[in-house]
Amino acid sequence: MILILNNKNNPSFLPVLDHVNSTFHKVICSGASTLIIHKDSIVLEQYIGKQSTANEARIVQADTQFHVASVRKSYIGFAVSYALFYGYINSIDDPVLSYLPELEEAPWKDTTIRHLLTHTHGLKQEGNRTVREFAPGTNWSYKQIGIEALTQIVKRTTNKSVAEIIHENVFIPLGFNESNWYSKKHEQLVDVMLRNEGDEDWKTSESTEGDKMNMYVSTRELAYWGYLHLKKGKINGKQMVPSEIIEMATSLQSPTSLPKDLPQNGFLWFVKDLPAQKTEIGHQVPKGSYQILGFTNCTLLVIPEEEIVAVRMFNSFGSPEGYDYLSDVRSFGDTIMKCVTNESKVSL
Repeated sequence: MILILNNKNNPSFLPVLDHVNSTFHKVICSGASTLIIHKDSIVLEQYIGKQSTANEARIVQADTQFHVASVRKSYIGFAVSYALFYGYINSIDDPVLSYLPELEEAPWKDTTIRHLLTHTHGLKQEGNRTVREFAPGTNWSYKQIGIEALTQIVKRTTNKSVAEIIHENVFIPLGFNESNWYSKKHEQLVDVMLRNEGDEDWKTSESTEGDKMNMYVSTRELAYWGYLHLKKGKINGKQMVPSEIIEMATSLQSPTSLPKDLPQNGFLWFVKDLPAQKTEIGHQVPKGSYQILGFTNCTLLVIPEEEIVAVRMFNSFGSPEGYDYLSDVRSFGDTIMKCVTNESKVSL
């Protein structure tokens, strides 16, 4: 791996480990981990439990790859930003129908790429039909149909899959070999703990194009993915990725027509801008930060103002009764900010 950071364990960040351990006992899982990068050093890295509940299960370790669920959308956001930067896509305000003319016109009319990227498209799938829930740009709803359209637009315009773009521009140049979309299981991949047998939300896929929910990433490589964004594509003094690709993906792109208390997004990333009641980012986390969260409770938070990248991983799936995942992920970010404040006091 080209990107290797020094380990400088910092006890100021141990409350984050306590927070992750607390969540580990609240959700249905057998393994977890956390890693924090602060000012170009790894200040906390910890692995908890086992990769499954089997008797001979492998312990969670540095090369364990967790199912990242919707965190995969940050890679899709990168691919869209890449397509925009290199001119394959003209503008995110272009109608979706101009790129995917085969879609049914009535529901898709007036829906733009910006609406897909910011979960404000207002569409949902009902069986084989596409149904409109609300007018584009007037509300916010997290639906898979928008993600599928984005991956198709990337493929149609660039002649490359999301996975190909990510491998060529990030994984291969940076030597990442613990991040991928898998059609078959291998020993480094965790078993995902479902809330109940036959959970309808759980889907597997054999596609390795980056368009489906079958991405597994190691804790360190997810942190390094965040670090690439924090450094705006510049690693070890070399611009590995054009900074504009990162800046577009992680800056506020939500339509100005969107009510202010709804979540705010960049290219699928959640971004911290104005105070918003329904944000998934902690109250103490400063403006300009961005985060992506998965249904496995896997979280990647980047706080540029404090030069922090924070990751937490679990092999859970969904929220058991009594567990408020939004409150929990907000307090994860707020705990990190308290650690930064305490560290500043110690260093005075």
